[in-house]
Amino acid sequence: MDIDCLPFRNTGYFSALICDYLDQKEDLRPFYNRFPTLENFKDQIEEKANSFQDAHRDVLYHALQKQYANTTATKKTQDHIKQLKEPITFTVVTGHQLNLFTGPLYFLYKIISTINLTVELKKKYPKYNFVPVYWMATEDHDFEEINYFNFKGKKLQWNRKASGAVGDLKTEGLDEVYDAFANILGNTINAQALKQLFSKAYLEHDTLTEATRYLANALFGSYGLVIIDGHDAALKRLLIPYAKKDILEETSFQEVSVSAKKLAAVSEAYRIQVNPREINYFYLVEGVRERIIAKNDKFYVNDTQIEFTKEELIAELEQHPERFSPNVIARPLYQEVILPNLCYIGGGGEIAYWLELKAMFKSMQVPFPILLLRNSVLAITEKQAKKLDKMEIAVADLFLKQHSFINKKIRNISNIDIDFSPQKALLETHFESLYEIAAQTDASFLGAVKAQEVKQKKGLAHLEKRLLKAQKRKLKDHVVRMTDIQNELFPGQSLQERNLNFSELYLELGEDLIPTLVAALKPLQLEFTIIKY
Repeated sequence: MDIDCLPFRNTGYFSALICDYLDQKEDLRPFYNRFPTLENFKDQIEEKANSFQDAHRDVLYHALQKQYANTTATKKTQDHIKQLKEPITFTVVTGHQLNLFTGPLYFLYKIISTINLTVELKKKYPKYNFVPVYWMATEDHDFEEINYFNFKGKKLQWNRKASGAVGDLKTEGLDEVYDAFANILGNTINAQALKQLFSKAYLEHDTLTEATRYLANALFGSYGLVIIDGHDAALKRLLIPYAKKDILEETSFQEVSVSAKKLAAVSEAYRIQVNPREINYFYLVEGVRERIIAKNDKFYVNDTQIEFTKEELIAELEQHPERFSPNVIARPLYQEVILPNLCYIGGGGEIAYWLELKAMFKSMQVPFPILLLRNSVLAITEKQAKKLDKMEIAVADLFLKQHSFINKKIRNISNIDIDFSPQKALLETHFESLYEIAAQTDASFLGAVKAQEVKQKKGLAHLEKRLLKAQKRKLKDHVVRMTDIQNELFPGQSLQERNLNFSELYLELGEDLIPTLVAALKPLQLEFTIIKY
């Protein structure tokens, strides 16, 4: 296995905001707590230790014991859950939707980044315990975002009507997805293992939450991953005082609105990821997850007949906290309230919206975690690597937009020099002498010289493009081969990790897949990883 790296900025697939964050641009300093270096975790540990209550650890421990009641946890996971009761134990967290069969490949990269960081922290700070946690987004209601996965160019989709929290959805109908998947998998040993994994997860569990917990535990239980479901009455009871401030005082709305404007003012290139609402909670009951809206001294649940007075809403919150579901703004706070957490690991979009939240955390008097961009990977098979070598294509060039990729390569391999820079320089030299003559006569001649220079430069540029196009036709076979390999590795001209499902790599590597990735990914390296296997 060969491993190489590329700066995130050089890939062209990451926003200016994320690249500037990784470069520790000074203007972004107010928007985060500590930058993700091993040394900075020392102060993060101290800050979290001084604020996190032992009583919260007890609630967390008992909630996890209950959530794992029907799951066969590994000894390492059981040990981690027990350690969470101890004041010397801290977590590293990633979160993800309940995508069918993990969805895109980066689900694996998120969790492996989390696992590997806890290992690095333990080496650096041996007197503490560090637990990797996967937060299941069980309360999301965007079913269309999670009801499919891609496999060998086909979209395998779970078709059904859905409403309310996706975690509560019954797994009925997934036998049809299994049949479609099994029909195209083949019958190799690795294919049989994938069939069994899908079958056990989705055909032997009643809800999407249970199925996802089984799947994540099967893949990562040996590494001690702890899987948590925030849709839990006991855990949400800890959120009550923060939910009150959000709902009654609009604290989150005010703080995040100001932060978002300040962040946007740093650079025109920064795109605001999320905008807060006056109330950042949904009302959640069976089949319903709708926004809570304040109007005329009353509170309404959007698109329903449910309404509350202020007193009734507070009574409902205190008696049934599980019915209050945090949105994208409030969920990070909820996570940090119930977990002894040091670091959140997420993708570029997630880190972008977390950068809007620091002031809100300060107002709520909750420590803001370290923010770490997850590992990103381009996985190249041995066969694909040989093709690239044969065509003398550098992996870094694969990240170019396709037209730029083709143009650069054609220029490199052409037996004709397609770069007309020498001719342009010669043209400029000729016009310098004409300008000397023009300076000795009237302005109209000077204008004619300038116009002629512009015209001839445009003509040269046009000829250069025509020559490039002619060479593309002449080297058509090479262009086809190079675009084919780029399309294989960047399906839909997007990052591989955003399209492929892990099952395609599993067919090649089987049980070695996750150990291979665990060995390759270094979460604090902060570079894009290229793996040739």
